[in-house]
Amino acid sequence: MIYGDPPAPTPLQAGETPPAPSATDLLAPGGQHTTWVFNPEYQRLVDLWLQVLPLMEQLTGSLDKPYQMARSTDVWDAPVAKRYVDDVAEWRNRLAMYRQAVLTAISDQAADTPRWIPRGVGAPPAFS
Repeated sequence: MIYGDPPAPTPLQAGETPPAPSATDLLAPGGQHTTWVFNPEYQRLVDLWLQVLPLMEQLTGSLDKPYQMARSTDVWDAPVAKRYVDDVAEWRNRLAMYRQAVLTAISDQAADTPRWIPRGVGAPPAFS
């Protein structure tokens, strides 16, 4: 079973500019235009994606070779071989579902995180 990866968070592109000032900026206290910065939380999600994806590829690749070899009758031709191939196929399916879950969680979080935030605005502290 093969899944398509969800959309990756988009890193800051060369020449990308923050949102244009709007007329409502003048309604803010002080009436100053908002200065935007690339959201560090969004950048962490981009970095996490770039860190996790190669590890997932490595894990997937580590099961592909044994699976292909086990399916060949040149390597192993016995009733137990079918059970072994079925086990490896199940491990591959579970890994594919795990990969999908991890990458989807990062992608969903990135979709819910703004790329640009006003300078000087911090998240409120969590209740303890």
